[in-house]
Amino acid sequence: MADYKKPLPTPDPVTQPFWDSLKAHEMKIQRCNDTGKYFFYPRGMSPFTLSDNISWEPVTGKGTLHAFTIVYNQRAPGFSEEVPYVVAMIDLEEGARMMTNLIDVQPDPEHVKIGMPVEIVYEDATDEITLPKFRPA
Repeated sequence: MADYKKPLPTPDPVTQPFWDSLKAHEMKIQRCNDTGKYFFYPRGMSPFTLSDNISWEPVTGKGTLHAFTIVYNQRAPGFSEEVPYVVAMIDLEEGARMMTNLIDVQPDPEHVKIGMPVEIVYEDATDEITLPKFRPA
């Protein structure tokens, strides 16, 4: 595994199941058991009911591009080598929305389109951390 230069997340008891699922290359996110709605980012209670009646459920890893920006300038170590790159908001099929990177596409508005179908790609950044990225489906 290459030497990863970018900052990495620090899992905690609330987020650990998410990171564990990514490491297994099967993304799980939380679902409110009172409403049946999925949500992201991980938290200790449902944002819909404020109840702790929540569970971790596997999701398809498919969705659509909701919004994006193309980063052309970046001075931070690890990121500057990759410009330009796409930062994206993805609407998962299950209804939750997440921020990520869109890869395997030319970082140009002619090629990146709102509403385009996308699918997850698991990036094994280290032995402990796998990151969810997306590419055109």
